[in-house]
Amino acid sequence: MSIKTHQPRSLCERWIQENNELVNKWKQQERGAEAVSHNQNQTHQRWCLSEFHKLSRKIQGIPPLVDHAQSELTVVYNTCLCSAALSQLSEAELLLSQATERVIQMTGDDPISSDPPAFWRTLLKSVGNTTFNSSVQHLLCLQWALWLAKCQLKTIQEFQDELFSLSETLSTELGDDKRSSERGKSSDIPLLVMDPRRLIELLQTCTFIAQGAERLSEGQSSEALSGLQKASSLPAPRMLLAYTHHLSGCCLASMSCPQMALQCYRKAVETDSRCVCALYQSLLIYRELGNTQAEIQALRLLHSSLLLPSATEPPLAGAALLSPSVLLCSQSLNRLLSVPSALSVLHSLAQKCVLYGRVSEGVEYYLDLLAALHSDDQHGSPSQVHEDPPLPRLPELYLEAGAALLTARRPADCMALCDEVVGTTLELLPEKLVLEEPEETSEIETGAVGAEGEDRMRMLLWTGAAYLLQGHCHTHLRDWKQAVTHYTRCINLLVKVHFKKKGFQPQIPSADMVGKQGTNLCILQRLKGLSLAGRGISFSQTDQLREALRDLHLSLQAAPDCVGAGLWCGEVLWRLGRRQEAAACWEKTWSFTAQSSVEGLRLYLQEPQTGPLLDSTELQHRIQELGPTLSA
Repeated sequence: MSIKTHQPRSLCERWIQENNELVNKWKQQERGAEAVSHNQNQTHQRWCLSEFHKLSRKIQGIPPLVDHAQSELTVVYNTCLCSAALSQLSEAELLLSQATERVIQMTGDDPISSDPPAFWRTLLKSVGNTTFNSSVQHLLCLQWALWLAKCQLKTIQEFQDELFSLSETLSTELGDDKRSSERGKSSDIPLLVMDPRRLIELLQTCTFIAQGAERLSEGQSSEALSGLQKASSLPAPRMLLAYTHHLSGCCLASMSCPQMALQCYRKAVETDSRCVCALYQSLLIYRELGNTQAEIQALRLLHSSLLLPSATEPPLAGAALLSPSVLLCSQSLNRLLSVPSALSVLHSLAQKCVLYGRVSEGVEYYLDLLAALHSDDQHGSPSQVHEDPPLPRLPELYLEAGAALLTARRPADCMALCDEVVGTTLELLPEKLVLEEPEETSEIETGAVGAEGEDRMRMLLWTGAAYLLQGHCHTHLRDWKQAVTHYTRCINLLVKVHFKKKGFQPQIPSADMVGKQGTNLCILQRLKGLSLAGRGISFSQTDQLREALRDLHLSLQAAPDCVGAGLWCGEVLWRLGRRQEAAACWEKTWSFTAQSSVEGLRLYLQEPQTGPLLDSTELQHRIQELGPTLSA
């Protein structure tokens, strides 16, 4: 099919001149991007894109001409790339589709298959001997970028050999960088906003990363690792190379190779210190290996990294025209790159330090956390933050910090935080709270269901925990009367909660209900056990042994694994002359070696490490003195 080419050449020259002026303005803005605000930069880029669109519409306003093909397709390439750079993918896709239709009109071919790989194979073959063959290949690069940005990885996989061979083809046609630079200075050749070879390098690395993340999420760790190792040898921005090492580490971790995974994570951070996701994965491995000190060190490093100014900026935003963040947006990848917020990391760091003997550090971290929550300066990388598990509510953080302060033997500071909790919750507490079995949907006595019921229950538990901690503080200070008062306040609150089984009247929950009824009842029983134990121990210090024995027995009914209650129950029995019962009680208590890990309990639900304590070695001596009597 013959195509008319009678349009005056001066028209094409004007298009090239307009295109080149816009390209130069865009690149000039790129070079000076750091000197202006983000909003100013965005405004200038949108203006340039608008002008590119105007130019493109002018060109497409006349029939497609072979003589104008190179300049037209160059403008399309520039417009689409700038659209993608501003995340306007739909506009870029529409313009690219219109451009390929005009190419088909130029070649005079019949309509091509709608299947994307078949379409592009046919189109490339039809323009193979034309002067605008390389311009069509540039459009294919754009199509590759759009497939990647829209996570169409299967389409890329079907066409991957042809896509990856573009690099060699375009290098041959465009020549080396020096020759390309000389061609760029010519006023009769349309300029490109980005060298297609640099675009291909970016697309290759991003493709390997996206495919690796997808395969890893599908359990194909070995295949993912193979592609990521290829990507790590390609020219790419430092952050992308860091991601290849990070994802390689994820592959090795899933293949049960923790030490090799740690090496990859270290290499990721060495490549680009902003790769905080590698730090996060490292601490997860240390946690799995049980290396608590290394985990604490990793938490500290992760927290300090998240506080850096660079951590609040998109990690893949750089000076390049097309940011990798536009190309890498799959859910699988986002999950692998996500990290907790700085506040969540600080919370974990505070907890770990207190639980594993670094109490002074833990207290300072808790105080830093509370200060940060009360300020407007909350750090974190919004694009990569996840909260799993979420940060506890503020009253609960007050209670945790209070427990840490008490462990550090600062009871006055602990009581001050507990007063804050009581002051904000006490007036909102219900007179009675009835919990029902999950399947119960009939009449509700108090409305304690849904979010409102959950909130009431939480407030009651928080207030009870505050009284419990205050009781511990007075025990530490050996003020037994005040200790009994605060433990009693806690107990009186907890007995307001009743549980209604289907077909029965509401009753106070017992230990055998806990496993089936969720976290709140577990906390309720734990608080009840600890407060009864605390009150019983306080009674024992004032020789009120009958009252002490009653409370300690009730404590063990509520929380059978409460070691302090078991030991002091034996001590009270011993003082009452019931020595064989005392020895049996101690033996039973020591048998609780398989009790739940301390990490499974909130700090304020841990047994207190201050106050009157019993020496197990001395108790063992007492049992030995009983001799055969116990056996008999």
